[in-house]
Order: sequence, then structure tokens, then C-alpha cells
Amino acid sequence: MLAIYKKELKSYFTSMTGYVFIAFFLVIIGIYYVIYNMIQLYANFEYVLSGVSFIFILLVPILTMRLMAEEKKQKTDQLLFTSPLPVGKIIAGKFFAVLTVFLAVMAIICLYPLILLQFGTLSLKVAYGSILGFSLLGAAYIAIGLFISALTESQVVAAVVSFVVILITALMDSLVNLLPKDKKSAWIIFTIIVIVICWVIYIMTHNLTISLIIGIAAEAVLTAVYLLKPTLFDGLVSKVFNWFSVIARFDNYTQGVLDLSSAVYFISVAFLFQFLTVQAIKKRRWS
Repeated sequence: MLAIYKKELKSYFTSMTGYVFIAFFLVIIGIYYVIYNMIQLYANFEYVLSGVSFIFILLVPILTMRLMAEEKKQKTDQLLFTSPLPVGKIIAGKFFAVLTVFLAVMAIICLYPLILLQFGTLSLKVAYGSILGFSLLGAAYIAIGLFISALTESQVVAAVVSFVVILITALMDSLVNLLPKDKKSAWIIFTIIVIVICWVIYIMTHNLTISLIIGIAAEAVLTAVYLLKPTLFDGLVSKVFNWFSVIARFDNYTQGVLDLSSAVYFISVAFLFQFLTVQAIKKRRWS
């Protein structure tokens, strides 16, 4: 894993990708830092991080699009498939390499509250709690981008899909308010979700039979619950989609709440998408 980690980390600094990412990240953070803390005189560094959370939509796709897609395009993924190194360690090496680049930026950002402290008073607990939440949020998004990159050999497609997925999670709270909340609409929405999940399973396994069996079984259970106890579907759409609201969980940190459940959520998302990436690679390896 260490060899993969070093190789990937080196690749970010032998090309422009790592430098552009760090520079652009710091420029955006710096602009918001000056506006909120220096011009408007807010002694709250968490406002800066809350304001720039959109930056993941732009930068994570650029940072992760090449991780697996480039390997496929250049056919170097064959070396990974025949390597004695377990796939899990290969994926972990790539993930931690990208995470290191991101955390290098966060290490620089850790100096900002200390600079602000020279001009007044602020809550370091809230400031660094926000930085912790921001770092965990970034780790979760990087894992999602890594998984999407493993599904295609086109860096452009990987970047666009990652952009759309991260955008949807960022706008989840607003999108939920637009969705109907009655029982029948909830059943239709969850049916569509089942179809999408089956499509993703088919892409990962290329096994139509397994995809259909899972889809039919899930739809049968969903319909049975709807017919037997339809009241369960009242407001269920909002509850389920709010659970996937990544930004809402980060907001807890910006409000001074060191939420352990949110930390566990971010870490779980990171591990889940690394696991899914491993399964996608293993399927391609055996194919």
C-alpha cells in the first residue's frame, strides 16, 4: 500500500493537478476569510468554512477523476489486476494519497484562526471543530469521487458524474422541500430509487439476473409494506433524504456542536465507497 501511496502522491506534484488544487482552494478560502473576518469583522472562522463548502463541488471531481479512470484508459489497470497486492490496499493507497493532498491544505488553513486571534477574541473550539468537520466532509466526498472514477475509463465522465452527485448532496435540503410528501408519491419515488440501485448493481456486476432478482425482491417488499401499512410512507421521503444530507451534518460543526454521530457518518461514507470501489475493481479483475 505504501508504494501505491507514494506513487499517487508523487503524481500530484509532478503534474499541475496538485498545485492547481492547493492554489485554487487557498485562494477561495482567502477571499472568504478577508470578506467575513477582515472586512465585515466577524470573529467566527466557521462562517468562512460554511460559505466555501460549495468548493467540493468544483474541486473534488478534478482531484479524483484520474484515480481509476486514467488507469483504465492507459490499460495500466492490468498491472493492478495481476498484482499480488490485495485490491483493498491498492484502493486505500490511492485514497490516502488524495486525502494527504487535501489535508495539506487543511493544515495551512489551521493557521487562519491563530492569525485572527491576534486582532481580537474568537472561539478556537468552534473554529477548529469546524475545520475537523470540513476535513471529514472532504474525506467522504473524496471516497465518492474515487468510486465514480472506478466505474468509467473517461476522466471527463468521472468528473461530470462526481460533480452532479456532490451537487445533489449539497442541495439535498432544498430538493427535499420540492418533493411531494404524500404516501403514493413516496412509493413512486422509492420505486425509482430501487430501479437506479439495480442499474448501478448491473454496471458493477454486469449480471442482469442478479440485478433483476434484487430489484424484484426489493420492489415486492416495498409494495407489500405500502399495501399493509401505508401510513409509514407519510413524510418518509423527507426523513430518508435528510439522512443523506451531508452538508446539514457539517452545519452541526459550524454551530459549535462536536457531533460524534456526524463524524461516524462521514467516516462510514468514506469506508463504504472505498468498499464499493474494491468490489467494482474485483469484478473487473475476475472478468
